[in-house]
Amino acid sequence: MPTKTFSASDIRSIDKVSRLKLINSISGFKSANLIGTADKNGNKNLAIFSSVVHVGSNPPLLGFITRPETVPRHTYQNIKETGWYTINHIHSGIYEQAHKTSGKYREDLSEFEEVDLTPFYSDDCAAPYVKKARICMGMQFVEEHFIEANGTVLLVGAIEEILLGDNYRSEDGALDLEQAQTVAISGISSYHFTQRLDKLEYVRVPEELSRE
Repeated sequence: MPTKTFSASDIRSIDKVSRLKLINSISGFKSANLIGTADKNGNKNLAIFSSVVHVGSNPPLLGFITRPETVPRHTYQNIKETGWYTINHIHSGIYEQAHKTSGKYREDLSEFEEVDLTPFYSDDCAAPYVKKARICMGMQFVEEHFIEANGTVLLVGAIEEILLGDNYRSEDGALDLEQAQTVAISGISSYHFTQRLDKLEYVRVPEELSRE
């Protein structure tokens, strides 16, 4: 069992940088994605996010968290302006370039160019994809939820299209993320390969024990 206890007051007393690193890593491994957007004039933006989460399958929805608008948030602004964005899995071949998009670039600069990643468009999505990505989703904005506790915003979008290579889908229909070499993030700057421990069967509870 754990042997170290941090009370709420202990956590508040930790210096800012150490507390940031502790709390950013305590949720465990997180998804690693690049979100591509463009404003109404076609100026492209690319940013790394570790907060993309599954919201529902029917309709297919994903959410992600944007930080408070204390400074310009180009991803958020572009999505609200155009209604479109892309989510691109980060894999082992591009994680260093992807990490560089976390820098605070001027609004007139495209992170695609600054980190040497090439954008491309599909016929059905108005936002730019990452050409080197192996699993991509074209997203349309659905709704947002302001989180009063810290001023962040949960954006929810609908998956309008999925782009992926032929080898990245298993026989049961699920994506084979290890085959695609999708990486995970811990904390704010650690990147990880994953290794499947097991794949368990769907749990079917006997009728006499089922709540349905």
